[in-house]
Amino acid sequence: MLTPPAAIEALLFASGEAMEKKEIGKLLKLSPEEVAMALEGLREQLAGRGVALIETAETAELRTSPEASEIVKALRAGELARDLGKAGLETLAIVLYKGGSTRSEIDWVRGVNSSATVRSLLLRGLIERVEDPEDKRRAKYRPTTEALAHLGLTSAGELPRYQELAALTEAASTPEAPAETA
Repeated sequence: MLTPPAAIEALLFASGEAMEKKEIGKLLKLSPEEVAMALEGLREQLAGRGVALIETAETAELRTSPEASEIVKALRAGELARDLGKAGLETLAIVLYKGGSTRSEIDWVRGVNSSATVRSLLLRGLIERVEDPEDKRRAKYRPTTEALAHLGLTSAGELPRYQELAALTEAASTPEAPAETA
């Protein structure tokens, strides 16, 4: 019988892409807390190996470890090898530090229309478009495991000054309501 970390490793390996943590829990009949504990166990088991567990708030994926990135760079040539540019990095930072943003939130923080930049990040697989749970009529963009792997991270929490900047980005992305007039 497989342990939960081993079962998750098998699922992630077989899928070959990011899996929703809810789906993992459903398939293995585990609670969200049990999934979190099993993922932490898997992360510990993979420490020092060529494969790492990469997580976002909603997904998990097996990828090449950051330590093996130099070896894999020679193999990987393509879209991600090219420079993202200032606009791409700004937009990706907003999405990473907020854990997901609408296009209007990205535009608000950057102060410019970001549609071309968002499209470029989507094409590169660094962000993905999902339905906004707060308003089903609009889309929200969230970071992918590809974005974390591209930056050599295993979670957004490893970003510099993550706690501080995530709070500032959240505050900056919500425009204040105009004052009511009598």
